[in-house]
Amino acid sequence: MDLADRTVMLLGGSGLVGHAVARRVLAAHPPPSRLVLVALFEAEVRAAARALEPYRGAVTIDVEWGNVFMPAAVARLDMAAILAAPEHRALVLGDLLGDLGDTVLERSLLFRLLLRYKPDAVVDSINTATAFAYQDIFDSSRALLARAQDGAVAIDRATIEQHLLRLPMPQLIRHAQIITEALRRAGTQAYVKIGTSGTGGMGFNIPYTHSEERPSATLLTKSAIAGAHSMLLFLLGRTPDAPVTVEIKPTATIAWREVAHGPVRRKGKPIPLVDCETPVPLKAAFAPGASPWRDLGRPLDGVYIDVGENGLFARDEFETVTAVGQMEFITPEEVADYVMMELQGRPTGKDIVAALDASTAGPTYRAGVLRRNAIGRLRALEESRHARGVAYEMLGPPRLTKLLYEAYLCRQLCPNVRALAGSQAGALAEAAWHLLTTDGALRQQIISVGLPIVAPDGKNVYRGSTVVVPPEPGRDLLSVAPRGWVDLRLEQFGVWIRRAGTMIREAEARHAGPQSSGSDVEWNAIEADDPIEPSRFATWVFTVEDKGTRIKR
Repeated sequence: MDLADRTVMLLGGSGLVGHAVARRVLAAHPPPSRLVLVALFEAEVRAAARALEPYRGAVTIDVEWGNVFMPAAVARLDMAAILAAPEHRALVLGDLLGDLGDTVLERSLLFRLLLRYKPDAVVDSINTATAFAYQDIFDSSRALLARAQDGAVAIDRATIEQHLLRLPMPQLIRHAQIITEALRRAGTQAYVKIGTSGTGGMGFNIPYTHSEERPSATLLTKSAIAGAHSMLLFLLGRTPDAPVTVEIKPTATIAWREVAHGPVRRKGKPIPLVDCETPVPLKAAFAPGASPWRDLGRPLDGVYIDVGENGLFARDEFETVTAVGQMEFITPEEVADYVMMELQGRPTGKDIVAALDASTAGPTYRAGVLRRNAIGRLRALEESRHARGVAYEMLGPPRLTKLLYEAYLCRQLCPNVRALAGSQAGALAEAAWHLLTTDGALRQQIISVGLPIVAPDGKNVYRGSTVVVPPEPGRDLLSVAPRGWVDLRLEQFGVWIRRAGTMIREAEARHAGPQSSGSDVEWNAIEADDPIEPSRFATWVFTVEDKGTRIKR
């Protein structure tokens, strides 16, 4: 991508890698017209912008701050405040666990930022796995179980909500959904994620752990979330209209920002210097309310190396973690170089998404040949047994089963696509109802696999013992019909008639255009005089209406 006159958004713009990427972006030839830095805290992102001033040139630098994983209304609150307030918990849980609609999207801080700036490229250097994994989910689970086992202690709503807000996987999934939709709507052309392995490239024998377990469950959660995130990015890279998707995954300690002497900060706050001048008996030292130390009124000072999100290391700590055979390390500038090369269309060989594309086993020529044989055997067996199996509701979703059965009904009533396009919805609905009232075997098959059949009047149904998409409490009973009920109402047959008309117009456009026998011709396209095949109709709906087509193999 040529960055001239472009907008680049940098998520995590005040971090160690983010700052290195920002410098590389500003040094690009030509540079973008705008760089948007997004960070968690205002002071940090403004400091980052000031530090970039000598490199800025004519580039406009904008700053934004807040937790991009949260609704904008609470994005500038710390997590403790969100967990403490019932109204905040309700807002976040509703957006996290509810259906993803425009209301949820428009409340998201990340969605708002992407739609406001419409960046051409987004570089995401936030350590998403750390953000979601390090929320004490195991401690919270143990505490919840302990309260459940103690009958004298009731589990209140607040406790349950606070636990749910610590679950990492729902947060990752909702984040992936929001950023995918936001990037598509913003027209972003490239998305580069800087990920993590969670262990600095080490295995299950990693000695840098947080408990007696080795490695700790929390650390493994971080690695698991990082891996799940990579697979979601793999899907994003296979989504039409989504940006080119790249993940650079450093597998070593990233260092460093500066070597300095001064107050030693932990999680952004100076460590208070304290003293305990007289030894204290062990039990007394750890008794409730014990405080045998004295605050000296100043912070701990020392020589340190700043390694970004991992904090400040003393020389011996840095020497240990970067020693050969330990995590070793990679510089933020090297990571930034990989990012810039990928942005500019120069493959680095370090892209996880490309690696997954190259190393996964996709469709094969042999399978394509055998598909024809399998379908032929199925047809022959159907004819010899006089048994037409349309759908058994094991592939899913139920909407597919609905589409197949409704298309099959159209096939039974119309000789070809053209005839369906010229039909009257009312006549089709009545004919389909008559067919299902008289063809017991077909009716039994539909309701046995779990799909109710709605009568043309919308007041009566056939249903079996299983309903795969049951009505939702408090809503119109028929509101779920589009998701998995065979619907014989006039409106639904009107949909099929319009679909057939669109298929005919597509066929006419193909014939009116340049004639070709090349490989780019849609050889499997539906023609006006083709008989109605349920599978081809369902494929057309998924491909044309749902835009659900595969773009990589």
